[in-house]
Amino acid sequence: MQAVLQHLTDQIRAAAASQTPLRIRGQGSKDFYGEVTRGEVLDTTPYRGIVSYEPTELVVTVRAGTPLAELEATLADKGQCLAFEPPRFGTSGGGTCGGMVAAGLSGPARASVGGVRDFVLGVQLINGRAEHLTFGGQVMKNVAGYDVSRLLAGSLGTLGLLTEMSLKVLPVAPAEATLVFELDQARALDQLHRWGAQPLPLNASCWVRDDTTPGAPELLFVRLRGAVAAVHSALEKMTQDIPGKVMDNAQAGLDWTACRDQRLPFFAPRAASGSEPLALWRLSVPPTAPVLNLPWPQLVEWHGGQRWLWAPLSAKTQLRKAAAAVGGSATLFITNTAEHTGASGRFDTLTPALEGVHRRLKAEFDPAGIFNPGRMYPHL
Repeated sequence: MQAVLQHLTDQIRAAAASQTPLRIRGQGSKDFYGEVTRGEVLDTTPYRGIVSYEPTELVVTVRAGTPLAELEATLADKGQCLAFEPPRFGTSGGGTCGGMVAAGLSGPARASVGGVRDFVLGVQLINGRAEHLTFGGQVMKNVAGYDVSRLLAGSLGTLGLLTEMSLKVLPVAPAEATLVFELDQARALDQLHRWGAQPLPLNASCWVRDDTTPGAPELLFVRLRGAVAAVHSALEKMTQDIPGKVMDNAQAGLDWTACRDQRLPFFAPRAASGSEPLALWRLSVPPTAPVLNLPWPQLVEWHGGQRWLWAPLSAKTQLRKAAAAVGGSATLFITNTAEHTGASGRFDTLTPALEGVHRRLKAEFDPAGIFNPGRMYPHL
């Protein structure tokens, strides 16, 4: 692996000298995410493998090119998991571990257990000067000073090439159950807020209406995870609060996996609205935000904190205004147009103060501007 690492370092050094843009890429499972990418491909997949794994310490260190599926299989053998449920998008390996951290995307359990950055203990990174740097460590108490490790989570490779990462892992919960309730969105959000204020082992939720089927019910799915006694007690209490049904665990598991990986019917590409194609938007809002007065189909996760909807590109201003009104933001997640990744303005506009922070970080980590230029914002 040392030879692979040296090759990557040499490629970065040469690119910086010639100011050649580099497009960091693993399995390509998240090519759709962010602004259009360009440049010479910097392939991370050869730099793979689990460096160390201490099940008793609940920590694993893994190289960036390691397939996510390989890591999860190793953890499963010891009854452990990545609690934030990183999503997979269309590739057999589910993407790489480096892409998982760089994208910073989390699955259905995000609102209850935390996101990717909450589980990153330390990283190694090659910066734009071809320096191989180490940040953080393998235990929480080693993380001192500026928390650069977590800063890199969600940076989309714009600050450097992640080579290794140490992650906190958790034991698989001893018990799990999924309840389904027939509720409209307003009642579902209200009920989730009530349950959230109680000592219940809420792990994930998903409200959806199948708008492709006339008369289809509006359904709230709630997943419980925790100690056996806690889950059984919660099932009894929640079904007393409001009528609901317990799903078969095998079927529920498939459904939650489909939700995580955006394979539910809701996420299937939609036909154009008139002459304008529809895009998948992600609205990140406080869980306590009310139902947003928007005319497009929605799917609500994270106890109200993440709201997906299909809307035309021309709705960008309306969606961002609606999200901002409740203290949130709107991201253009996927477009169905031929250019696919070419729609500009994927992420909300930065405030002047935040843009200044972004520019200074980019200048410090990547002075030649070679790493994924424009991936997050066209001008950075």
